[in-house]
Amino acid sequence: MTFVPLPLLPDALNASFKIVPAVMVSGMLLLFLGIGYAFRVADTEGLWVAGRSIGNVENGMAIGSNWMSAASYLGMAALIALSGYYGLAFVVGWSTGYFVLLIFMAAQMRRFGKYTAPDFVGDRFNSDTARAIGALTTILIGFVYSVGQARGMGLVGLYVFGGDYATMVILMMGITVGYLALSGMLGATKNMAVQYVILIVAFLAGLYAVGYTQGYSTFLPQIEYGALLSSLDSEFTAPFRGNSYYLWIATAFSLIVGTCGLPHVLVRFYTVKSERTARWSTVWGLFFICLLYLSAPAFAAFGTDLYANKVGPVYGANGMSGAEGDVIVVLAAQLANLPTWFVGLVAAGGIAAAIATTAGLFIAASSAAAHDIYTNIVNPDATQRQQLIVGRATIVALGAIVTVTALDPPALVGELVALAFSLAGLVLFPMFFLGLWWENTNRQGALAGMTTGLLIWTAAVFNELILATEAGPLVPAYAEIFPAVGAALAGTPIVFAVTIGVSLVTDEPPERIKRIVRQCHSPEPMGQQQSAEDVVSTDGGRVSGDD
Repeated sequence: MTFVPLPLLPDALNASFKIVPAVMVSGMLLLFLGIGYAFRVADTEGLWVAGRSIGNVENGMAIGSNWMSAASYLGMAALIALSGYYGLAFVVGWSTGYFVLLIFMAAQMRRFGKYTAPDFVGDRFNSDTARAIGALTTILIGFVYSVGQARGMGLVGLYVFGGDYATMVILMMGITVGYLALSGMLGATKNMAVQYVILIVAFLAGLYAVGYTQGYSTFLPQIEYGALLSSLDSEFTAPFRGNSYYLWIATAFSLIVGTCGLPHVLVRFYTVKSERTARWSTVWGLFFICLLYLSAPAFAAFGTDLYANKVGPVYGANGMSGAEGDVIVVLAAQLANLPTWFVGLVAAGGIAAAIATTAGLFIAASSAAAHDIYTNIVNPDATQRQQLIVGRATIVALGAIVTVTALDPPALVGELVALAFSLAGLVLFPMFFLGLWWENTNRQGALAGMTTGLLIWTAAVFNELILATEAGPLVPAYAEIFPAVGAALAGTPIVFAVTIGVSLVTDEPPERIKRIVRQCHSPEPMGQQQSAEDVVSTDGGRVSGDD
């Protein structure tokens, strides 16, 4: 896949101030701020894991909202519209990953019972170096992932408020950062449940309205849109016309394993009451996610056909731009001549989706900085107040960097998010999986594996984005094997092999670490505030890094 610079503005979108949509979206944003204030926190447990008090349905809605970012609400339909069959790799990858989480990781992560994903890495492998790599990777994932969200919020905000793209990005990110710095994970989780209701109602209402009014569907657009495919261009319908079969498989695989390595997804299992709740919240989350994922291809088909009939060619030199693709959901409702207030509702759903995911990403990044780096490595005697200050400062700083980057993004929303999944699948997923399922995985193996994954991903990104030329990637052969959005297909097995190989030729981890791993698979229930380490600990101390 070749990344090309994006035009910032979607020309076909009616970007002007609209009073009713503006009131709707403003009211929604004020609601988010109000919920954040009502559930504001004053301690680290509330900030990072919501006091481990969230139930399965509420957490399932938070998982769905946290997951269905601008990349799902806007970007997935955009990728399908612009690249056809290749875009389905995102539907397959992003939904299949939750089955792996449900079967192999959800309950085990909850039993391990830490605050953050880097917390798991640092304590499981008894290494502050591994903790630091995990924390920096978490922050990097939050940055890359959030740029796509800011881009989506800015584009959708244009339809509602008009003005210019930069102003919309700054405004939306300012509101997001404000309520997060105030509320933490507890307020974010309460907001995510509300945001899920808004985004799924907006998306499905938009899909059904476009399908019915334009004669595409009458009852089940998720199935009936198939009748439309024969009239669409071959770029949409021909398998692998624009991209190779290998890239399709590589992208889908990277999204599957990336799902299982995303810190803002895994931290949701730390917020629940028990491992049983963790499993059921995953089931609920998958159900809520599939409501949108089964609908996105239909929305893409409807939007593509409407664009071709009412605007111009979809493909080719004068075809649909990436900016127009990124708002295809809103654009489809507009081109269907639906009432302005209704299109505003669809736009509001996109903003809710982007804010919800940005919230999860920023909380994960702030906890990595404040809890894993500052408290566990820099200042072990840090007070809760100091941790809260560092965490909130991280949210503000990350928000500023994301905002600046989103003013001129390097790729489509969905492509940007896929880069974060590729990173998570290469660096964090192997550590989570082996850390939970092979008790002999040790510090040296984890450090070697994480370093290998980081090198593979960094080389792929530099090859295709930073050092690429107009002719394509700097080293085409490397891009063929390790495409930036799908580097995990070839890279993750290498990371597994390196981690296992180094673990086998070095000393086994301490017996206490092995007992903690075994406790993660014990059938015996644990208390709401207990962790596996608490159960097996004999001296009350934590498993601390000593490297």
